[in-house]
Amino acid sequence: MKVKINDEIINRPLHLKIRLDYKGEPQNRFFFGGKTGEKVAEEIREQKVALMRNVPFQGITINDIDMSVETYSIFDEISGEEIAYAPVIVELMADDIEDIIRFIVKEEFRKIEIIEPQEIIMAKQDLERLIFKINEEMRVFRASLEKKYINK
Repeated sequence: MKVKINDEIINRPLHLKIRLDYKGEPQNRFFFGGKTGEKVAEEIREQKVALMRNVPFQGITINDIDMSVETYSIFDEISGEEIAYAPVIVELMADDIEDIIRFIVKEEFRKIEIIEPQEIIMAKQDLERLIFKINEEMRVFRASLEKKYINK
């Protein structure tokens, strides 16, 4: 990413934190008892974090993954049930702003904090590439949602 330091433009990676909240819905089992929403959310969080730690992302270096934020529940008026969420905060370095798009178009995305740099300079072509990449990722996300809800 191009940044301006003392009137000089240099390439420097983005340092940021992203919060993802993984959703867990209770599983009902007739004879053996089901898992609570909190338990499901925590299991999903553990699976996703294991993937983040073990599968490399091009242009991304993961510095830290914080799973210490407690699971919370909210009442979903549509389903009429309590839905649990298990948060995780991922601190990472990204070579380019385009590299973080895959994280922020997810349903789990809640918050982003850019730690460094304080100022970002984008050329016209960089902004065009960014907008194209956002559109591309949104299409993939939309297709996965359609597939998920059609198969239910």
